[in-house]
Amino acid sequence: METFQLMFLRHVKYILYLLAIYTLGVGFTPYKTVFLSLILGTVISLFMLWNLTRKIEKFGQAVAARKKVRTLGTLSRLALAALAAVIVLTYPQHFALVPTVVGLMTSYIVIIIDFLFQKWKKDKLHT
Repeated sequence: METFQLMFLRHVKYILYLLAIYTLGVGFTPYKTVFLSLILGTVISLFMLWNLTRKIEKFGQAVAARKKVRTLGTLSRLALAALAAVIVLTYPQHFALVPTVVGLMTSYIVIIIDFLFQKWKKDKLHT
């Protein structure tokens, strides 16, 4: 599980870098709505990633202890995505729907890119 924690921390670091770039975008570009929407979606995505990581750890402990296994929280992730949509639809002058959805997908994109990078790094090490 230690490598799982390191992987999660690496993902959080990458997402925080993206949030810093988005914040600069809000401050220095005329596309405030786009960058605010990306920030909203990415923050909710980061919370979903943290929640999923916590649930996976509990899931692994339950399996190791041969206890009953609970769900991984799909309903809570859907509720958070619905919350983001409600915020966007309530404040259309500040947020846009498409960049918010892209922000919601950020953690998954970061996971995929990190996986490919770690695989490339591992393959390069073995050759």
